Amino acid sequence: MFELTGVEKRHGDSLAVAVASWRAEAGEAWLLAGPSGSGKSTVLHLIAALTRPTSGRIVVANRDLATLGSPARDRWRGRTIGLVPQWLHLIGAVSVADNLRLAQRLAGAERDDARILALLEAVQVADLAHRLPGELSQGQAQRVAVARAVVNRPAVLLADEPTAALDDEHAAVALELLRAQAIESGATLVVASHDARVKPLLPHAFALPAHVHPRRRAA
Repeated sequence: MFELTGVEKRHGDSLAVAVASWRAEAGEAWLLAGPSGSGKSTVLHLIAALTRPTSGRIVVANRDLATLGSPARDRWRGRTIGLVPQWLHLIGAVSVADNLRLAQRLAGAERDDARILALLEAVQVADLAHRLPGELSQGQAQRVAVARAVVNRPAVLLADEPTAALDDEHAAVALELLRAQAIESGATLVVASHDARVKPLLPHAFALPAHVHPRRRAA
């Protein structure tokens, strides 16, 4: 679960995003909607403790993120958050399978090759386990990123445009894996997307406004 209360993120005088109140319970699946530039990625980064709010309070899995220092924050994120970023950030120097093993190691989890293979099979890239990410198509890399996000059975799953590079068949596979993992572990799932294929699959929605205006300086 998570809860955002009175959250704002500013860059100088410019308001990047504001969320007055949003609470999502364990096991719920949410669409985070809004046009490009509305702050969807920023909200996901706030929930994942990748950036700090300018003001407001964020609680994720019963942890107030303001109480997390840098070293603890990284380990907490690895154990608690599964993230499929818009820019996939696969580690190019190691294999597909090792990208998932590295995610396990960074979270302090035990190596579990059986789970890694099962996830790669679920997203139909098991035959590419020993390839480097640079040898994959964009769609294949997207599916690997989905598998990496769920490898540690996170409490909160965040996906930023996870179907953007996928055809209908593989988009359905990726979304089904995210939903199935959320159901299996009781995780909260949030998918930030403006893909019309996503909305019917997610029962809850939180919409960000189209425009955020900078704060005016006092005269």
